[in-house]
Amino acid sequence: MASSSSSSTSTWSFLITLICIFLFMGLSFAGDPFKFFNFEVSYIDASPLGVSQQVIAINGKFPGPTMNVTTNDNVVVNVRNKLDEELLLHWSGVQQKRSTWQDGLPGTNCPIPPKWNWTYQFQVKDQIGSFFYFPSLHFQRASGGFGGITINNREEIPIPFDLPYDDITIMIGDWYTRNHTSLRSTLLAGKDLGKPDGVLINGKGPYRYNDTIVPDGIDYETITVHPGKTYRIRVSNVGISTSLNFRIQNHNLLLAEAEGSYTVQQNYTSLDIHVGQSYSFLVSMDQNASSDYYIVASARFVNQSQWQRVTGVGILKYTNSKGKAHGPLPEPPQDEFDKTFSMNQARSIRWNVTASGARPNPQGSFRYGSINVTEIYVVQNTPPQMVDGKRRTTLNGISFVNPKTPIRLADQYKLKGVYKLDFPTAPLTGPPKMETSIINGTYRGFMEIILQNNDTKMHTYHMSGYAVFVVGMDFGVWSNNSRGTYNKWDGIARTTTQVFPGAWTAILVSLDNVGVWNLRTENLDSWFLGQETYIRVVNSEPTNKTELPMPDNTLFCGQLGKLQKPQDISYATSMRGNGSKFSFMIIMLVSAIFVVFQ
Repeated sequence: MASSSSSSTSTWSFLITLICIFLFMGLSFAGDPFKFFNFEVSYIDASPLGVSQQVIAINGKFPGPTMNVTTNDNVVVNVRNKLDEELLLHWSGVQQKRSTWQDGLPGTNCPIPPKWNWTYQFQVKDQIGSFFYFPSLHFQRASGGFGGITINNREEIPIPFDLPYDDITIMIGDWYTRNHTSLRSTLLAGKDLGKPDGVLINGKGPYRYNDTIVPDGIDYETITVHPGKTYRIRVSNVGISTSLNFRIQNHNLLLAEAEGSYTVQQNYTSLDIHVGQSYSFLVSMDQNASSDYYIVASARFVNQSQWQRVTGVGILKYTNSKGKAHGPLPEPPQDEFDKTFSMNQARSIRWNVTASGARPNPQGSFRYGSINVTEIYVVQNTPPQMVDGKRRTTLNGISFVNPKTPIRLADQYKLKGVYKLDFPTAPLTGPPKMETSIINGTYRGFMEIILQNNDTKMHTYHMSGYAVFVVGMDFGVWSNNSRGTYNKWDGIARTTTQVFPGAWTAILVSLDNVGVWNLRTENLDSWFLGQETYIRVVNSEPTNKTELPMPDNTLFCGQLGKLQKPQDISYATSMRGNGSKFSFMIIMLVSAIFVVFQ
């Protein structure tokens, strides 16, 4: 008996010693912290506009949880796909530095099959700000699956305002009571989606501010705040195609940040937030608490009388509030046919060049206005048109076709014929065509892109992998003389910019991030029909310093589908860098415990 007790004591002493060793190794290999998330993506039934429908939830929630991380954190997201179709999650605005493999788009990743697990691992290197994630395949974003991403400053980096009392994330967006498969079928049949059925605020329908317009029984968003406190409110337009004007009754919105850049702080009574854009405001709760206040997100550039039902309404409630919100909603800008006000508002959003961003040096220390441009692309869209017998959208006369083998994977395995490096620098003059045509970017080049919107509706354009400098926008057709209007000092650096109908927007981008990066319209219907391309940036001297190796858990498809083994999903965790060491330690520790107790 004594021998057995001695043996047990000896065993536990060994385990404790082993654990201490591994913990010490973990500290030695730690570097930047790891943040872990588990996402189970599934359908749930919900009735955000009073009509029961199937929506896409993350961990049973719609919208999904906000990912709260800090500059340079290593983010590990284990995704379980419980949908009945393939899935990719895109981290919109996260630049994926050196890690195009994790971008979650069909040009870089094979999809996660139904019932499979897959783990994303990326670092939010040298970034701060407000962003969001969403499913990037099959029009799924129209059914949900989105949530916020907050990247906080490290403690040692000062922020250019007093620390707010709390942080609030708000997702706004147009919404249909049909699910994404029905909407997708409508587009594939060559039809428009028509007017949305409403606007959601954090996945909920409008407060019943008007008994005639809003039916009874709809759940609405309520945000409770403390009087006298200042909150940082992060707002993202995660909708399909509708620009929204955001406002809070009787409260000023002090703009502080736009998609990872601190802005010159300016007060707005309302701000236009276009599809795919994110902002954060400082809002002081300095009003009388005699009643609650409306939070409003309403459609822009439409006949308000015909679009009254397409309005999101939530409630801002002080903890000492004495009554319900009442009366008419705060007025939106009255300029249905004149977009000058909105454009001037967009131009007023400027970079805070003296503030520190993710690093201690001022944002303005990168003097983009003094860098020589090496590549110029005039990228023009058009309204939907027939291409090869199908209703499609185009950029420069090309309707993009996603290859069955992702572009980055094709490069890795030196496959030929998957894509063409022939995207035109200006609009084609011949008939439009459907092709996998991409831009050949020069590593460490400085590219000027002019986005010319020849459509009749507002578009926003997003570029993965980078923050781009928005240096100019105006109505009419861009010309070389337009460069005289560029802002070469404090144009905002962001990931998504608006381009007004019949107008242009110019952006500058420093191509210092190796990979394959998506350039697309954020209008989901136009994106689905082909209005995108990719920019391929290659370092001719491959090195892990400019691009990380292909992850161990890479999925294979298309021409490489034969390389995919079913059992790979059991180990669908990315292991590289510090993560590899950490994973290795855990495996060794579990193995040691297993051996000891045999």
